[in-house]
Amino acid sequence: MVKNGRNRVIIEKVYPEIDCGRYPIKRVVGENVVVEADIFGDGHDSVSAVLVYRKKGERTWTEAPMEFLVNDRWRGEFVIEELSDYVYCIEGWIDHFKTWLGDIKKKFDAKQDLAVDLLIGANEVERAMKIAKGGDRTKLKEYHTIVSDTDDPESAVALADEPEFVNLMYRYPDRSFSSKYRKELQVQVDRAKALFSTWYERFPRSCSPNPGKHGTFKDLEALLPEISKMGFDILYLPPIHPIGKIYRKGKNNSVVCEPGDPGSPWAIGSDEGGHKSIHPELGTMEDFLSLVEKTQEHGMETALDLAYQCTPDHPYVKEHPEWFKNRPDGTIQYAENPPKKYQDIYPFNFETEQWKELWEELKSIVEFWIEKGVKIFRVDNPHTKPFAFWEWMIDDLREKYPDAIFLSEAFTRPKVMYKLAKIGFNQSYTYFTWRNTKKEFTDYLTELTKSEVREYFRPNFWPNTPDILPQHLQFNGRQEFMKRLVLAATLSSNYGIYGPSFELCVQEAVPGKEEYYNSEKYEIKQWNWSTPGNLKDFITRINKIRNENPALQFTNNLDFCHIENDLILSFVKTTNDISNIILVIVNMDPHHTQSGWVHIPLEKLKIDADQPYMVHDLIGDAKYIWKGAANYVELNPHVLPVHIFRVHGRLKKETDFDYFM
Repeated sequence: MVKNGRNRVIIEKVYPEIDCGRYPIKRVVGENVVVEADIFGDGHDSVSAVLVYRKKGERTWTEAPMEFLVNDRWRGEFVIEELSDYVYCIEGWIDHFKTWLGDIKKKFDAKQDLAVDLLIGANEVERAMKIAKGGDRTKLKEYHTIVSDTDDPESAVALADEPEFVNLMYRYPDRSFSSKYRKELQVQVDRAKALFSTWYERFPRSCSPNPGKHGTFKDLEALLPEISKMGFDILYLPPIHPIGKIYRKGKNNSVVCEPGDPGSPWAIGSDEGGHKSIHPELGTMEDFLSLVEKTQEHGMETALDLAYQCTPDHPYVKEHPEWFKNRPDGTIQYAENPPKKYQDIYPFNFETEQWKELWEELKSIVEFWIEKGVKIFRVDNPHTKPFAFWEWMIDDLREKYPDAIFLSEAFTRPKVMYKLAKIGFNQSYTYFTWRNTKKEFTDYLTELTKSEVREYFRPNFWPNTPDILPQHLQFNGRQEFMKRLVLAATLSSNYGIYGPSFELCVQEAVPGKEEYYNSEKYEIKQWNWSTPGNLKDFITRINKIRNENPALQFTNNLDFCHIENDLILSFVKTTNDISNIILVIVNMDPHHTQSGWVHIPLEKLKIDADQPYMVHDLIGDAKYIWKGAANYVELNPHVLPVHIFRVHGRLKKETDFDYFM
């Protein structure tokens, strides 16, 4: 049944609206929320609309005007000002004053009698007077006298072009029969680091300066200045808990564990404790708290791995056997990814009758570490746990800890990855690692940044992980590591590396697999950061460029540039006000020099076609004067496989090299 037949405005095809409003869009403090919708009414009457928004839990709405675009499409926007979730909606109405405003000028130009029309306009002004106060009411009274004077239609018509009069009337619209969109839509608001972050993964047990000795948190503390100097702001640690002793894996994932083999940190739990305990050889809880504090002093945050799985000797197995799946032979089901078997890991059984107790306990693990000062979690294999659990847990934790950040490590099917993002994960692993060609990158990044996905899925690009040494890093040399670093660091505003294997360009893999040979997952490593050919200085330079250029601190501002050579990838990123323009050019061929003419989107960058402009190579510090859209580039991968240019578009004259110094 129609609630009110006098509501004549239709609002539909609202964007963004995720799954009919079931899930929120994502923003950080300071970002804009741009909303579009089809808004129209019957007949020829004019329509007006506003975008209304408020912080979740508040009752008072704030309004932002919506502007007409084309073909009944409207747009409005507002800025996220606080670390609080927001709600937005759209309200539209038949605007009789706007209708009168447009018609009166047409009728005047047609030399029609305006007596009745002026009275209609006077009634509109009188209506606004009744709700206006103070100076506005006084001013409207003056306008009412002019509009109601049927003997002087020219003065009334002149008011239609008077901005002060029009804006004052728009301030007091008649919204008696306004239509509101059928649902209120949600915005999940996160802190800035959810949008822009630089991760560095390091195994604490491999940080000892003494060969063969198990590293400690104190050893890692000594390395913090170097990690911070490279420009990372998140120090991510693999699981720091006691490692199982039953079915412990040996080197290279061997089922035979030799004496002294430390096992995989992801095999969590032993008689020494579980998910709320620390591996004794790493140090004490006091040592960990000191590491967290020292990390903050160096301008970084500590991120922990959250892996919901247990070893056979984890305390949970003895205390809560009902949380695990029993097989017909009486044994507990261990983890499998056929043909792989993980005998050292028991997954939780989320179909247990005691699922509520299990959920509460798993949430308490996160709360435990948050209270220790950790607010960032890389979640291991979230796609192997129920969506309902994650949605419940993250939603509950965000109410108490709105600054918590969860990174989804889900290398799985696209729809599963996107679902995890929709239900609350702040950042997500992606297929970046397996994208190689120019077309693969352009197709994938177009999906991530130009489709609806951009509203809820924040990609975090990783060139390598302890689990993955992709083939291109195995066979294409040091220049491939440089290329993949720049692609990760510039295509996405969130990226990370697993070190020191990445900066040391470790390429040795298990034959025929994308796995490290002598993987650090199963043994303690001794790393020499000074190894010739290391990329520490290059990584430092790239991170410095990211930190100094706001255009690289966003992901969805990406636009690819045309270049005829399919072995060269080029793209630009800009800030909204075009004050910072970054142009990236990458040779996708790791072995041969490639060249071509890159076409710069001058109109988007607000550069005149006949105006010279400077491009400053932020890696090598060279400066070039370009003119026009098409400019020649050449990249030798053995010298430098990439350019990161800052584009300066206000050059006074071609010889004025000092203009931007």
